[in-house]
Amino acid sequence: MTVKRPEELRSHQWYGTDGLRSFSHRARTRQLGYLPEEHLGKPVIAILNTWSDINPCHVHLRDRAQAVKRGVWQAGGFPLEFPVSTLSETFQKPTPMLYRNMLAMETEELLRSYPVDGTVLMGGCDKSTPALLMGAASADLPTVFVPAGPMLPGHWRNEVLGSGTDMWKYWDDKRAGLIGDAEMAELENGLARSPGTCMTMGTASTLTAAAEALGVTVPGASSIPAVDSGHERMAAASGRRIVGLVHQDRKLSQILTGEAYEDAVATVLALGGSTNAVIHLIAMAGRSGVQLTLDDFDRIARTVPVLANLRPGGRYLMEDFHFAGGLPAFLAQLTDVLHLDRPTVAHDTLREQLDGVLVHNPDVIRPRENPLAEEGGVAVLRGNLCPDGAVIKHIAAEPRLLKHTGPAMVFPDYRTMQRTINDPGLGITADHVLVLQGAGPKGGPGMPEYGMLPLPDHLLKQGVRDMVRISDARMSGTSYGTCVLHIAPESYVGGPLALVRSGDLITLDVATRTLRLEIPDEELERRRAEWTPPPERYERGYGALYTEQITQADTGCDFAFLARRGKNPDPYAG
Repeated sequence: MTVKRPEELRSHQWYGTDGLRSFSHRARTRQLGYLPEEHLGKPVIAILNTWSDINPCHVHLRDRAQAVKRGVWQAGGFPLEFPVSTLSETFQKPTPMLYRNMLAMETEELLRSYPVDGTVLMGGCDKSTPALLMGAASADLPTVFVPAGPMLPGHWRNEVLGSGTDMWKYWDDKRAGLIGDAEMAELENGLARSPGTCMTMGTASTLTAAAEALGVTVPGASSIPAVDSGHERMAAASGRRIVGLVHQDRKLSQILTGEAYEDAVATVLALGGSTNAVIHLIAMAGRSGVQLTLDDFDRIARTVPVLANLRPGGRYLMEDFHFAGGLPAFLAQLTDVLHLDRPTVAHDTLREQLDGVLVHNPDVIRPRENPLAEEGGVAVLRGNLCPDGAVIKHIAAEPRLLKHTGPAMVFPDYRTMQRTINDPGLGITADHVLVLQGAGPKGGPGMPEYGMLPLPDHLLKQGVRDMVRISDARMSGTSYGTCVLHIAPESYVGGPLALVRSGDLITLDVATRTLRLEIPDEELERRRAEWTPPPERYERGYGALYTEQITQADTGCDFAFLARRGKNPDPYAG
């Protein structure tokens, strides 16, 4: 491997000149306790760590950072750990989606403003993966991503539990009167048994799999259980690899190409992955200068089957997927639709990376002749209710509802829905279409995961477990049901969803990719003329910046000033 001369490193302008500023930088590095021979002339590697005491998905990353450092030292680099914002899906309100772009901006500016030659990004909980990669794409240094890894399978009595997926299931059982407080207390102790992300094919595993498909992880990294010793070995291997990437001068822009994003979309769809990936991949691609649209998702969905038999759409969990061969074995089933001659961080071509991999359990990773579904797991809808698009994870819906016409029951906001959903006076039947307004990017705020609207208690007690639900919100990737999501434009800015009234007929037809409000165009225009904008939610601070700059779901919900094309110069280190 060619080794860069010290003066060729980006960090040289901080450390290697004869001026006062370089003298100061070296003196302050002595203050940190480092000898000259420990860092001078070596690639400086920033380890961006999203560890936090209140982020159970990432609580082990403090230890994994030490393994990354070990790998960097072994390869002749100089590691520096940077704490960055932690986005905890479990605890952060109203939603960590509100703060995804903040972490992206923090990532970009840290990498730009410090003496850094390459970076290792450590994350995995839903919004952290796209945030870190969006910021790194804008900074465009050599980059390796270290996924946090899924937690261990959950257990309750004689059942194996999937976090999120079984939470929704048993919560509905409790509301239906099938189980009580004692069972729920046991479930609390068995649902999430270790550090790590959700062990279903929820948003976290979908996005880390997408990162591996993009080529920014070492092979197999995305499915290693968080507490497996292999996860620590992967972290050390990532530390070694980033030093090699710096010496090769293989920047992130050489990895994150249009072909890579198409392969990531195909991967997500063939996994039956989370609908949230649609928003995040569009935003990530935009940061890479690649135009990715909803139409690309729908086009690719028609070319790939669902081959991962994973919850919530299938049977197994991420540990099963890992021991069945992980993403390398999965991608080997899709070679006819992938771009095999593009580079990854670990190999010169994806073809080389997939050479010789095997599937060890063909019921977990299905062969092409035995798919879980014939088409990719997400469909893009159009119609007068969603002129800029909407999405549905139809693989997780009851088939009988994929073509349905029913009367709307409209809730103007989430709190009203919570307060009134069980009101017998509403007369909600299983044929109704539950409609939630005011839950989009601006209206939520932050587009919370409100899209899996709860069914009324009286219907649950009758055995009903799914209804058509539509909103401008998102839903958890661990959830299931006939939920139409990401309606654009959102109701808060006057999209057609804001004009729906209870009793209006709505038609969903997934086969024809349509979602229609069955009222005359003249009536729709009359309602539009009567609509008045809601008051702004924020008067100052980050929320005001967010409201001013956030784009709609169909274009990725990035900040307009970050999404636009253009480059910023490196700082003068003086």
